[in-house]
Formats: sequence, structure tokens, C-alpha cells
Amino acid sequence: MLNVTVIPHGSLVIGRDGLIEAVGPTEIIQSKYHAVTFDQEIDASGMCVLPGLVDAHTHPVWAGDRVHEFAMKLAGASYMDIHKAGGGIHFTVEHTRKASEEELFDSLKWRLLCMLRAGTTLAECKSGYGLNLETESKMLRVIERARRELSISISTTYCGAHSVPRGKTMGETVNDIIQVQLPKLKEMIVNGEFHIDNIDVFCERGVFDLDSTRAILQAGKEMNLQINFHGDELHPMHAAEIFALSLCKVNVIPVQRNLHDYEDILLSKGEVFGKQR
Repeated sequence: MLNVTVIPHGSLVIGRDGLIEAVGPTEIIQSKYHAVTFDQEIDASGMCVLPGLVDAHTHPVWAGDRVHEFAMKLAGASYMDIHKAGGGIHFTVEHTRKASEEELFDSLKWRLLCMLRAGTTLAECKSGYGLNLETESKMLRVIERARRELSISISTTYCGAHSVPRGKTMGETVNDIIQVQLPKLKEMIVNGEFHIDNIDVFCERGVFDLDSTRAILQAGKEMNLQINFHGDELHPMHAAEIFALSLCKVNVIPVQRNLHDYEDILLSKGEVFGKQR
């Protein structure tokens, strides 16, 4: 972004396939296409035409809010302190499970349209505030409805391994995801209920360890899902390096620590990663 090329008084031509055919100074474009009749001409004088933004990591389907947790953070509580106290993801899961599909869709639509107005034309949208088959599939249906009805492009991610549900162990949760949720979701995909592009796991100390993360991602890979995961976000576990070398093709990996340790490895494997701040 430090070296943005600006074409003043420029024009561009879009083909019927939606791809850019030409871009450059207006006089050159007009000379090249002077004998062409266009289906539509848009006068963007005084405006700026930019490529659409891609938001590669969003959790836009949820109910309830966690504004009250700001006081806990200001008092010194960490992300995991709040999580262990039943807040964070668990708080949102409780409210999302209670919300109807229509309520979730209305709020998702509003958020996506706000993103679209701000220039985002493609958003990755995760589930992950259900943690059980019923609510995860509800969230995926909501995302699918938005994908079909709204003009913003969506890449859908199943994030059933966003946290270990209350009352379950990590092992029980991994078994439920691999043996119950993923096979059922595969049936729903075949039946045309929704489309899923990616699978995501929160690989973190106190959530899903490396072996559990690997097992879930492998199960998703066998369903031809692209692999995303939250790795090394709060504690250095070298997750991004391990999975880039063993599982991944193209990923979106949110990392917060030690990025420089394996940045070259991720780039050489074709990964797309985001550094959270």
C-alpha cells in the first residue's frame, strides 16, 4: 500500500464475463474501443475506482454482544481469563443458540451490507458460535441464504472447533466433530442445503491442541475443504509452521506471535496469513 499506482482520468473496460479487459488513461481506452458498443457506461468522474477488498477472516453470524467484557479487560483480565470464566465465545454461543434463523440472517445482512458499502466485495464468513450440529448447521444455512441473496461474494467456513463446549472434554468434542458433525454436514451439502468452502479450528492452549487440530483439519481435507485455522494467536505453539508443512495448500492463518520465525515457510507453501493486532 506504500506504492499505490494511480491512473488519473482513467477508464476501464469490463467484459460480459465480469473480468477486466483493459485499464488505462481514458484517451487510450477510447481510441482502442472507439468502434465498440457497450452494454452500459458508468460516468465515475470525480470518483476513484478501486479493486474490491477481500476480508479473509470474519465471524459475522452471532447474537448478543460482549460489551460488558470491556470492563473485565480494563481491569486486567486476559482473553483466556474471560473465556475460562464463561465469557467470550461461550457467551456468544449461548445467545446464538437461542436466536432464530431469521434473526441471525437480518443481523448478518446488515453487517455484510455495511462491509459492502465500505468496499469489501468478498468476505470469508465463519460459523463457530454453535459448537453443536443443530446451531452450526443453522448458521451455515444463514450464510448460504446471504450468499444467494446478497451481491457480496462469500467464502463459507465451518468453524465448529471454535471452542470446547461447556460440559465436554476436548476429546469428546473432537470425536463429535469428526464422527457426527462433519458426516452430517456432508449429507447436507449433497442435498443442496448449503455450500462449505473451508474448515477452521482454534488451535490454542486451553482450546484445541496440535494433535486434535490436525485430526479435525485432516477430516475436513478429506471432504475437499480448504484448511483455515487460528494458530499461534495467544501462545506460541508453532502451529502455523507444522500445518503448513504437513497439511496445507492455501490457508488463511491468523497469527499474532513469532510470525517472522516461519513467514518464509508460509509464503513458499502458498499460504495467505493475517497478523492480528
